[in-house]
Formats: sequence, structure tokens, C-alpha cells
Amino acid sequence: MPAQLKAPGWYRAGAFILLGLAFCTGLVTLIRSLYGYTPLIDGEAITIVSMIGVPLFFLVGLGAFDYWFYWASGKDTRPEDHASHGAHSWRDYFKVNTDHKVIGIQYVCTTFFFMFIGGLMAMMIRAELAAPGSQFVDGQDYNSLFSVHASLLIFLFIVPVFAGLANYVLPLMIGAPDMAFPRLNALSFWMLPIAGTLMSISFLMPGGAFASGWTAYAPLSTTQPLGQMCFTIGVQFAGASSIATALNFLVTIITMRAPGMSFWRMPLLVWANFATSLLVVVATPFIAASQFFVLLDRSLGFHFFDATIGAGREGNVIMYQHVFWFYSHPAVYIMMLPGFGIVSEILSVKSRKPIFGYRMMAFSLLAIVLLGFTVWAHHMFVSGMQSWIRVPMMITTAIIAVPTGIKIFSWLGTMWKGVLHLDTPMLFCLGFLTMFTLGGISGVMLAMVPFDIHVSDTYFIVAHIHYVLFGGSLFTIFAGVYYWFPKMTGRMYSQRLGKIHFWATFIFFNATFAPMHVIGIQGMPRRVADYAEQFAGWNMAISVASFLLGLSTLLFLYNMVNSWRNGPEAGSNPYRALTLEWQVSSPPPIFNFDEIPTVVGGPYEYGVPGAQHAILGGRKPEPVAVGAVASAVSDADTETEES
Repeated sequence: MPAQLKAPGWYRAGAFILLGLAFCTGLVTLIRSLYGYTPLIDGEAITIVSMIGVPLFFLVGLGAFDYWFYWASGKDTRPEDHASHGAHSWRDYFKVNTDHKVIGIQYVCTTFFFMFIGGLMAMMIRAELAAPGSQFVDGQDYNSLFSVHASLLIFLFIVPVFAGLANYVLPLMIGAPDMAFPRLNALSFWMLPIAGTLMSISFLMPGGAFASGWTAYAPLSTTQPLGQMCFTIGVQFAGASSIATALNFLVTIITMRAPGMSFWRMPLLVWANFATSLLVVVATPFIAASQFFVLLDRSLGFHFFDATIGAGREGNVIMYQHVFWFYSHPAVYIMMLPGFGIVSEILSVKSRKPIFGYRMMAFSLLAIVLLGFTVWAHHMFVSGMQSWIRVPMMITTAIIAVPTGIKIFSWLGTMWKGVLHLDTPMLFCLGFLTMFTLGGISGVMLAMVPFDIHVSDTYFIVAHIHYVLFGGSLFTIFAGVYYWFPKMTGRMYSQRLGKIHFWATFIFFNATFAPMHVIGIQGMPRRVADYAEQFAGWNMAISVASFLLGLSTLLFLYNMVNSWRNGPEAGSNPYRALTLEWQVSSPPPIFNFDEIPTVVGGPYEYGVPGAQHAILGGRKPEPVAVGAVASAVSDADTETEES
């Protein structure tokens, strides 16, 4: 056997994909022969089993399980030479790597790849809706476009990109050399492109891609063509990746903090990911269960969600929604809490002030975790569930706005009388504050049962979710990428292009989604490929604005790629920040710290005489005056604007 097929990597992965196809085909054929099914070879059954089996064979071939198989075989302990730890060339980013910094960059680049695919589908959706009638696609293809669009952007972008940013900076922030379980961390990442590939190739399936929305409501999802299984199984891989990553974060945060770093000295990004990980571990098994039930209904003729009553087929379609939303409303906070942590980090540094109400900020994160499990049925006010559930769900939905409001006022208090530095990360944070507040206001409106009934399944809902997830989550993602780009790459980006990107995004985002509130209240239904003539003018304006919004992301892409290759060197701490990730070189050493740091104070003591966060190797960072810091940061950004 050639050496390339023995060693882990892409050659062996390709061979194992073929082996997996043969195994799945043989397994299905054997089972069908034992049960006397005809025809003996069933293409649909083989495809469904292959969607589960072939990715596992791929992971084995790539080398994700090599160490565990070696251990399970009972052989002597193999000395760890760290050959798969750290990036020494660009090729290392395409291998199984145990360095949390490499994995973080793998996450971010992969998720942005799927973001651009999902964004392209959004452009196709808006092209179809630019005028009444059918333009380019029929109803089923339109349903497939918005279903895959939403699924990619939620499960393959927003949720995992936060995990990627945290993967890179969280161990550095707490003074750890790596994540607690590096090999599990690598496996968590490689399950992600599998999920994205399954969802994307659903367009190649007989009958087309899945077309039941990202919610995949039963019984629609149990009666769709084969492409629906790409979503059902893809979500399982994405969910397994999320759970493994969350467990890794929890163990890392609890057990690997540097000496002196108590919970009340942790940066708020660490608190945010701690809270998010609790949500993921508790909630994600519920969406896994819902999709397993759909898989069994669709593939093996079970009747969990069969709408037909009688003859032993008493399914419950409402139960699907309860199980799905018991995950998917906490998932909204899974997509928001890490962004809250990013905003807290940036606002404190760019305002040169301590976080206002640090402990209440941490407590509010935990309050959101608890309250997040009490509001799921507000998505079901018109589902036909028992009407008495509406009132308690309305109350808890209104209450959960309180801890979120605490965070808004804390951020405003942090900026009050601060030395504000309005560079690109700060602009995206300010954009987030305005857009997320508007999304939150419409969320409180939707908590009120009469109003919710009126606008349910209209474009008001589309506007609300995009103000929360685009104006909220995506603005914080852009802020985080711009903020830690110098740390990840050792290069500075162009501030000029970054600011143009912000203003283009801010203006065209509002031009795209603000009018949807109006046409939603007027009655335009969502998830339809055609609409009444009265909405034609608004939809043309929305489509034009959405195309310009899409073009603005190309500025971001160019800025990142060009700056990574040609940007000026950043230095270890261009922002004069106090948190630990900025006290090492950019990019950091392979194992983060030459000596374990000792934490001696809070992470946000800007402007406090003599305050410091940590001591590295016996060296105490010298305090810097507030005015001197602002001047130094301004000088650094002036250099990047000229690049």
C-alpha cells in the first residue's frame, strides 16, 4: 500500500470515502436481503445511509480518530511529538491540527465561506422578489433557496463563527496553553464542513434541495423529497460539533485559568462563552432529537409526527414545534451572547474606561441562560397549541428583555465620558447597539399576543429576525474579526476600507430591512415567491438595497485578504489593551505563553492609576496614561489608513 494511503491526510480520506460508499451500499443491500425487501438495491436508502456513514469514514481517513484508535487498540503510549500542533505553512490549515489558534482560523474561514454561499442565495431570493410574478425560479425552488439560505447562515455561520473566534482568543485570555481537549477540538471543527457540504449538495438530490425552511416543520419535512435528509443529517453533524465545542469551553474555563484568575477577574468574553456553552449543552440535544424523529418518520415509516389519526398512527405535529423551539429559542441567545462578550471587550478598550457594572453584566448573562428556556412557545402563538400557554409565555418573553436591557445601559455607561476612539471595530459595536435595540423593541412588540397574531408569518417577522441576527450578531462578528485580526495575522488592516465597509453595511442594511416592517404590518406574507401588486414598489427598493448590501461584503473580503498578505506589521498590542491575549506576540507562540502568567487584577482597569491585569515572567506592564493611550492608538490607526 502506498505510504500516502497509510498516513492520515486527504489521500487516505479520499480512499476512505470510496470505502465508506462500498460499506454503506453493502450494509443496505444485506439488510434488505435479510428482510426480503424488493428491489434489493434501493438508491434512496443507500443515499440516506451514506449521508451518515461516509462522513464518518472521511473523518477516519483524515486522521481525526487516529490517536483514539491507537489508544483503544491497547498499544503502549505513543510519545507526543506535537507534529500536528501549530501551523508552519498554509497546508497545515487543511489538516487535522490540535492548536486552538489554527482551529480558530479554520472555523472563521470556513464559516465565512458558507456565509458567502448563503448570501448569494439571498441575492437570488431578492432577484426573484424584485417584481410580482415568477422571474427565475418556481415555488419549490424558491422554498429551497430560502431554506438553504437560512440553514447555512444559522447552523454554518453565526453559531460556529463565534466558536471560531472564541477558540482563538479564549485560551489566551485565561492564560491557558490550549483548550482542555485539543483532539476533540479538532474533531469538532471537521464535523462542520461535513454539515455545510450536506446542506449545499441538497440541490443535486432528486426532487431538489430541502424546502421546509430552517425550521423543517413536520409533517412537511417528513413528506419532502430526498433533499430534506441533507438538512436532517447535516444538522446532526453541526449539533455534534457545537456540543463537543461547548463541553471543551466549559472544561477549559473551569479548570485551566491562570493563577489568580478568579471568575470575577475573567474578561466578559469568557463569561459570555461560558454562558453560551451552558445553553448549547442543555439545548442542542433537543434539535438533535427532533431531527432524529424526522429521520425515522421519513426513512423507516415511524409516526412521531404523522398528522393522520387512527389505525395506530397517532402522531403529534405540535410536539415537533415544542421540541424544536425548546432548542431554537435558546439558539437565538447562542447566536447573541458571544457577540455581547465581543462588544464588552471592544467598548472598554475603545472608551479607555472600565466596564460599567461588570458583575451585573456577568449575572445578566446567566439570567438570560435561565430565562431562555422559559419563552420557547412565543413562536407558537398561532400554532394551535393550548391557548392558556400564551399568557405565561408572553410574560416571560417580556421579562427576558430586562437582563438584555441591563447590558445596553452598562455599555452606554461604559462609554459615558470615555475617550472614544471611533475606529472600525468601535463603529460596528455602535452599529450593533442601535440595530439590536431596534430588533429588541420589535421583539417586545411580538411578545404581545394580539400583535403577534396580526403579523405572524408576515415580513414583519423577517425584519425582526434580521435586525437581531444581522444587525445584532453579524455586526458583532465583523467587530470581532476586525478587532482580533492583528492578533491572528500579525498585520493591520486598512481602516479606510473598514470604515467604508461599516457605513455601506449600516446604510444598506437599514434600507433593506426597515421597509419590511411596513409591508409586514400591511399584510405581505413571508416565504412566498409571489405577492400582491400593492407591494411591488417596496420590494423593488428592498431588492436594490439588498444587492448593494451584498456588494459591501466584498469590501470586507478584499480588505481581509489583502491586509493578511500585505498589511503593515501590527505589533503585539496595537490597542494598548490589558487582557492577556494582547500581552504576547502577534501571532502568539505555538503554546501561547513562555511562562504561565499570574493574574493580579481585573481586565478593564483603564485609567485606574497603578492598575494591571497580569504579570508575565515577573515583568509588570507599565501603566499608561489615558491621554497617552488615545494618542498612541490614533497614531497606529493613522498608519493603517495610509496603507
